[in-house]
Amino acid sequence: MRTLDPTQTFPMVMPDGTVIKQVVHLNRVIDHPRIEIGDFTYFGHMEVLEDYAGYLVPFLFPLSPERLVIGKFCQIAHGVRIVTSSANHNMSGLSTYPFANFMMDTGTTATDIEAMFRVPGNKGDTVIGNDVWIGMNAMIMPGVTIGDGAIIAGGSVVVRDVEPYSVVGGNPAKAIAKRFDEETIGALLEIRWWDWDPGTIGANLDAIRARDLDALRAVSEGVSR
Repeated sequence: MRTLDPTQTFPMVMPDGTVIKQVVHLNRVIDHPRIEIGDFTYFGHMEVLEDYAGYLVPFLFPLSPERLVIGKFCQIAHGVRIVTSSANHNMSGLSTYPFANFMMDTGTTATDIEAMFRVPGNKGDTVIGNDVWIGMNAMIMPGVTIGDGAIIAGGSVVVRDVEPYSVVGGNPAKAIAKRFDEETIGALLEIRWWDWDPGTIGANLDAIRARDLDALRAVSEGVSR
């Protein structure tokens, strides 16, 4: 069995050696000053894209004040879009029309452009935790924080924070269920297996898959020493 390798652009390779180029490690294909993505987080899209940042986060620009932070081992399905705060229009006046966007000329400076993003009510950074599964065609709205281990159902529109290890769905997305009991959730948030080195994770996949918390706690204690 192949080992986990965060340096691969295309992490999914079939037994015959065929590389599945529709699945990418996002931090290998996105280099953006306002985006931070952890190792092993992948995007499975039905077509190969030229600009992954432009597709996934279309309104986040180098001069945007907010950031997008995505943790490790997230699973992002086809068609997911993340709408960040720079997409917001100013609603404090009589019109929401972004006049300044269409009146730039050679005298427009970077400071002028940054001022366009200073909209009252800006919701700040969008943060997605670790081991989060975002289903097909879901949309994440500005300033949302999604906790570790959460599941976002396909087609959902997430407009508010999502608790760790919860399942949400719908438009707007609402809580459907907790994945585990509170004791298990607390243990997983303390163990943080996603921060282990790839070799340790690979050696303990059976325990992760089998929900063997005792085994994971024992490994965690050894890792933290």
